[in-house]
Amino acid sequence: MPTTRKAVFNPDCRSCPRLASFLDQTGKKYPEYHSRPVAAFGDRKARLLIVGLAPGMHGANATGRPFTGDYAGILLYETLYEFGLSNKPVSASTSDGLKLTNCRITNAVKCLPPQNKPQLAEIKQCNGYLRKELDLLPEQSVIIALGKIAHDAVLRAYGLRLAAHPFGHANIHQICDSRVLVDSYHCSRYNTQTRRLTPEMFRKIFRIAGEHLEQGT
Repeated sequence: MPTTRKAVFNPDCRSCPRLASFLDQTGKKYPEYHSRPVAAFGDRKARLLIVGLAPGMHGANATGRPFTGDYAGILLYETLYEFGLSNKPVSASTSDGLKLTNCRITNAVKCLPPQNKPQLAEIKQCNGYLRKELDLLPEQSVIIALGKIAHDAVLRAYGLRLAAHPFGHANIHQICDSRVLVDSYHCSRYNTQTRRLTPEMFRKIFRIAGEHLEQGT
């Protein structure tokens, strides 16, 4: 199992100078925005953990909740609702009463990166928080990685070779005795509008995850 001395989350983390500086700039430009590291959201005892890339400028960075307030969250929360993992199909704000059941959402990088592109050093610096989140998962859990950066971050957290576990939509990886990693294309505006990721393709990911949860991975 992965181990780390880092806390699960530090809302005041400034370990990455480029990201900290960008958050400062964003906070001045949009004083009403969250503009801080974004914590995970959902059921703390969940056996399903969804890992995204990083907060979006006008989404999680604005609202303080993963995949909330931007286009990337539309398909995600609609699908969670369809599969009984959410009490609402839309995530609008931290005060909207949305609750997740047996599901938790986090990001590989907790802070907004410029151009939505974190540097490798920043991904690795933030990996300790992800390792701790993985540590706290119950036995027989499933992890869904939204995109290759999230996929690679999960593998790094477990100390696994990236080349041994290639990313691909609907690829399934047994990463330890009680953990399964399921890959998905990211539910970004680009992927959904170009049909690289369709709603049916995304539902397939959650059907796979549900089957493994029922089987105890």
